[in-house]
Amino acid sequence: MIFSTKAEYGVRLMIELGRQGSDQPISLKAIAEGEGLPLSYLEHVVAKLKSCDLVVSSRGAQGGYRLARPADQITMDEVVLCLEGAIAPMECFVHEPERVSCSHDYDSGAGCATKLLWTRVQGGIIRSLQATTLAELIAFQSSKRPTIPAAPPIALTAVAR
Repeated sequence: MIFSTKAEYGVRLMIELGRQGSDQPISLKAIAEGEGLPLSYLEHVVAKLKSCDLVVSSRGAQGGYRLARPADQITMDEVVLCLEGAIAPMECFVHEPERVSCSHDYDSGAGCATKLLWTRVQGGIIRSLQATTLAELIAFQSSKRPTIPAAPPIALTAVAR
């Protein structure tokens, strides 16, 4: 399963907002420059995060964005689900309330032999996201952050195979 850049950039944005604290808002331009991310794309990502009540904005010369809640109260399932929508490990996998069904016409949702596997994969991903708070990611990044300010940030990308 590969998440889109929307999820990657959104998580990075949330980490940076969390690192800055909740007192002062930070501009998207500063985050884009600091993280090496495209500002125009971040504007779309932050709009989605705002619509999910994960960030708040303030206008004006000292305006910008900050977390809507403390970092230890924000889990990664909230962030990823906000940005990605449903987590589906296969294109044919459709999660409906209270059941998992297969979109293959011949299956009618009853007999796909791989349904159990994909249901477990989806559940594992969601549980991992639910168990990870933004505060944990901030603490992890802080422990790995280079001591020389001019050094590029360390980017960790995990791809489930």
